[in-house]
Amino acid sequence: MTILSDAQLRDHAQVLGERLRSAHDHLVTAESCTGGWIAKCLTDIAGSSDWFDCGMVVYSYEAKQALLGVRPQTLEEHGAVSRETAIEMVSGALVHSGASIAVAVTGIAGPGGGSADKPVGTVWIAWKRRGGYARAEVFHFDGDREAVRRQTVGQALAGVAELLA
Repeated sequence: MTILSDAQLRDHAQVLGERLRSAHDHLVTAESCTGGWIAKCLTDIAGSSDWFDCGMVVYSYEAKQALLGVRPQTLEEHGAVSRETAIEMVSGALVHSGASIAVAVTGIAGPGGGSADKPVGTVWIAWKRRGGYARAEVFHFDGDREAVRRQTVGQALAGVAELLA
């Protein structure tokens, strides 16, 4: 997977913002492993208030439950880094915002926290349009914490662009 530079991420966010604006869509982000980096990329673009609704950074189980409505049993049965949690995060982001499109990320950026089943670099990303079905995909990114997070941001933005295609 290609690791994008800051300038490349900014370019992607700029194009995405133009597409969201012209489609009259607003985006919400629900971020765990990226800690608000997706929202930062998007709000670095002047005029982003025209198409960016809000971003939620949810690291703890409690925050995922309180801010996004992720069910405790989902977290207990599948863990925070799972398809099920990503889908509940992206759905909850739409419920708790005025946005029409959402992206959610949850993963293990490292250097610790990985396991045999979910090694460092495992990231689930989900995308959803209000009234539509969520799409979730698992990625296995290489590199250190910075590289895993940077690749997650790039892939999250790419998936939003696909929703707008």
